Amino acid sequence: MDGKGPIVASRHGVVAAAHPLAAAAGARILGRGGNAFDAAVAAAAALGVVEPFMSGLAGLGMATCWVAGDKRIRTLAYRTAVPQRFPVGRFSQREELLLGAMAVAPPGNLAGWYNLLSAHGTKTLAEVLAPAIGLARDGFPLTEFNTAGINRSAVALRDQPFFAAWNAAYADGKGSVRQGQVLCQPDLATTLEAIASEGVRYLYGGRLGQKLVAHLQSLGGCMTVADLEAVAPDWDRPVSAAYRDLTVHTLRPPAQAFQFLLTLRILDGFNLGAMERDGVEHLDTVWRAVRLAAMERVAHDHPSADDLDHLLSDESVARLRARVADREPIEGKVGQWPAPATGAAPEHHATSLSVADRAGNLVCITQSLGGLFGCGVVVPGTGICLNNALYWGELDPRARNALAPGRVLSSPMAPAVATRGRAPVLAFGTPGGDGISQIQPQALVQHVDFGLSLQEAIAAPRARLWDGRRVIAESRFPAGVLEALQERGHDIDLSSAWTIQVGGMQAVAADPATGVLTGAADPRRDGYVATA
Repeated sequence: MDGKGPIVASRHGVVAAAHPLAAAAGARILGRGGNAFDAAVAAAAALGVVEPFMSGLAGLGMATCWVAGDKRIRTLAYRTAVPQRFPVGRFSQREELLLGAMAVAPPGNLAGWYNLLSAHGTKTLAEVLAPAIGLARDGFPLTEFNTAGINRSAVALRDQPFFAAWNAAYADGKGSVRQGQVLCQPDLATTLEAIASEGVRYLYGGRLGQKLVAHLQSLGGCMTVADLEAVAPDWDRPVSAAYRDLTVHTLRPPAQAFQFLLTLRILDGFNLGAMERDGVEHLDTVWRAVRLAAMERVAHDHPSADDLDHLLSDESVARLRARVADREPIEGKVGQWPAPATGAAPEHHATSLSVADRAGNLVCITQSLGGLFGCGVVVPGTGICLNNALYWGELDPRARNALAPGRVLSSPMAPAVATRGRAPVLAFGTPGGDGISQIQPQALVQHVDFGLSLQEAIAAPRARLWDGRRVIAESRFPAGVLEALQERGHDIDLSSAWTIQVGGMQAVAADPATGVLTGAADPRRDGYVATA
């Protein structure tokens, strides 16, 4: 089709995920009569097998869902709390929590998957874990993306005291892998089978949890079985904002997703569709709005309900729109952490998936281990790699995202569902750390304002903004446009034509009139769409 990828659509169900085998796992469940919640959990569990450096059952996540039976949006946060015995004041440098046992928060993903399934699914835990178990037991061929992630981690972890267990789990004890090599994870398969048989309490207080805690404590960690038993995913109503004829819904704080909604509120005051797509006015307006919204989020992290209402109010938005329109350069802090060196990959790693079914359910999940392979600790004999969620908190007890025992840290995750009128029409999410709420409005503008198909909108060039005036832009933007933007005060660094620094979005759309469901996957990852 003139070099374009096909539009993948179905009336029975679609799954968009960051790996073909994970998308296929979800589609398999749809094909066996499962709904979007069943398929989303199956795909999420499979991603933990085929993208073990990005997520897994010991990671953390969030979901936004349209529940067709209830005709409402629900959100589920399964970010867990700082362990109760975390030693406040012991650490002076954040890097001390990058790797190792002290970086770990209680696993939340398994509890989140179970809550999604038990609240709105139709299949058993054993049924939806079956594809992941098969992938772990039988193995799968490593892609270029897999190979790069594993080999990069092998270099970073080689001198750690827990490297041997990691090396055995992911590199066959050889310290590196090659593209096309088959990765089998028999220990993880056995663990998932035990969870399917015994239920999630096997981890949250049972034998698996006790083994996990004992291993962490042997490495100097502070987590206890009580921390695991306290894990309780939080169902909530969404925070929402209008954009054109859509209403976009996502999670409330401590999620930082309100930044995304604030960006949309600002942009809703500009006629982007009348501008040249990827032209100077379009990009300048969007980047300025993105930067201002990010600066507001940094200044007001963990807002109260009243503060959140004020941040999204007409008064606040009018002030920010005026600042976009004045065309004076904008400079400020847009992320919790400093930018990487020019050309470096982002240190925050995650994955996202979106699912729609013929009954009208839409589910978007974003999940993560924190960093690449999380803290690097693999619990021997289990195949489980643990997160480094505490690395993303702040050591200063006065900080808005301080590492205080029992506190749930804020997160940049922003899985979203959009409705038109009373009907759900879109589910979309991306990884990208502090860049998530920058990435999503850029793609939505391409789709809504410029009429690109969902796949074209996701593939369109994007940018990532950093502190000060710095912008990392994919080199596919017109050179003359970037030169003009530089003159307007944006300090632009070119990346390659395609870079995961601007995320890896997976999305599905639903047409209420025809029942057609369409999926789109990001070519910056191993993204793929599968249908029932």
